[in-house]
Amino acid sequence: MNVLASVVIAVTFQTPAAPQKPVAVAAPPVVQPSYQIGPQDELKITVFDAEELTGSYRVDGDGFISFPLLGRIAVGGATLGETQEKLRTMLSKDYIKNPQIRVDVAEYKSQSIIVSGEVRAPAEIRVTGAMTLLRALAQAGSPLSSASSELSIARQKKGASGGPGAENAEVIRINWRDLQTGKVNDVTLQDGDIIFVPKAQTFFIEGYVRNGGTFVLEPGLSVEQAIALAGGLTERGTNRGIKATRTLNGKTSEVELKLSDKVQAGDVIHVKQRLF
Repeated sequence: MNVLASVVIAVTFQTPAAPQKPVAVAAPPVVQPSYQIGPQDELKITVFDAEELTGSYRVDGDGFISFPLLGRIAVGGATLGETQEKLRTMLSKDYIKNPQIRVDVAEYKSQSIIVSGEVRAPAEIRVTGAMTLLRALAQAGSPLSSASSELSIARQKKGASGGPGAENAEVIRINWRDLQTGKVNDVTLQDGDIIFVPKAQTFFIEGYVRNGGTFVLEPGLSVEQAIALAGGLTERGTNRGIKATRTLNGKTSEVELKLSDKVQAGDVIHVKQRLF
């Protein structure tokens, strides 16, 4: 029976079938857009409808994987999405029409960041996916009460080599308290990032305030805000004639302050008694 006869028979004698549901199509893979593949990562590569190509592939020290049909392919430094597209292009050229490919990281081996300074558990943290600053701080035990609200991220510049030294690094400064309250967006970390949480700078306030003592100096803190931190003026206090003992370049001097002036690290602020 020829092909045409087969088609005619199928059309003539088959009873009408109930409408079939559309064939389910694999959902687009959820890819971590910022993660860059590195040496010793183990990739799980799925080529739909091609089980012989689906499997786990270890990235070697030079950033290559050995893939059936295609040989050695450079994937080091590429994102998962870029690797998917590269494999799709290469396979579609000579082997598979419109291949559907998914690339995941089965095991992370290559990348890490460092959290140091005023945190409970300073450590080198292995990057396992999309690592964010908040997540890294949590893994380091969170900042101590003595920590400054502003931390820094030293990140190697693109194209630079030799690690994030002063000449090769850019420094990103983040207020982690604003991060926790959602005032600023979380930061996605990169391999080799060094997060440093410094010790908070402080100032001292004394005299006719309700709760004198040592306080953490937040960036841009004014004298008026410093008095508020100390509980405000007492009934006998005045906001006139406020002075601070301040050390600059190793020399200590006394300076007069207005309420709008900025407090400096190490200031000892004196609030006077008002005159009746």
